Amino acid sequence: MDLIKSKEKISTNKGFTLLFASLIAALLLAIGTGIFNIVFKELILTSSAKGSQFAFYSADSGIECALFADLRKRSFATSTGSAPPPSETMCAGQNISSGWNVVTGANSAVTTFELTFPPSQQCATVTVIKGGGDTTIEARGYNTCDTSNPRRMERGIRVKY
Repeated sequence: MDLIKSKEKISTNKGFTLLFASLIAALLLAIGTGIFNIVFKELILTSSAKGSQFAFYSADSGIECALFADLRKRSFATSTGSAPPPSETMCAGQNISSGWNVVTGANSAVTTFELTFPPSQQCATVTVIKGGGDTTIEARGYNTCDTSNPRRMERGIRVKY
């Protein structure tokens, strides 16, 4: 009689192991998916921070280039006498004086030029405004020169003296 009762117990518990294994597998899958989502978002955030840093460094390089050209070489036009720039003003291996745009008004002169930093193709747009005894240099750095890139970032720096 005991043998028959134990067989009945075994037959009533047959699906429990399969159910328990399915629950554990579902729980592990949910935990794994959650960890994957966290890691994926962290990678995107890290990439964003890296792009932001490259954009800032590009803007900083543009500022440094303009400061050197202005303070050491007196390269930029002024509102009182817009002397032509020297034949070559080099910065980051590029002749910036060949591609700049100068607009002279009654009280100010605005010079704009662009820099590209190889090999990763970051760039900066620099604007030098001279007028009223002050000089303002604004640089906008970009982590990529591709304007259609959805992850393009812009960082700006302004120096006034």
